[in-house]
Amino acid sequence: MVLFRRSLGEVLRHKRMELGMTLREVSAEARVSLGYISEIERGQKEASSELLASLCAALEVPLSSVLRDASVAVAHEEALAATTSLEVARPVADREVVASAA
Repeated sequence: MVLFRRSLGEVLRHKRMELGMTLREVSAEARVSLGYISEIERGQKEASSELLASLCAALEVPLSSVLRDASVAVAHEEALAATTSLEVARPVADREVVASAA
């Protein structure tokens, strides 16, 4: 199952690391607890729109950009999951001959 919160957290972590910011710096700038930001980045907590806006402001990145990047990541994961499940779930047709090693 693809979880948007996990993809969103990965995008936020990537943006933070690109800027060379620590969790402590983002926490102080966004006025959000360090532990809560960490849980969001790990995909363990859902972030409200207000909290996301604060994080994006602290990272100086548009909210729309973060949401777009997370959406693209989710679409990629969905495509991979669909491809994998189709290959695994492929039924064997009654007419197919299965060779025996014996």
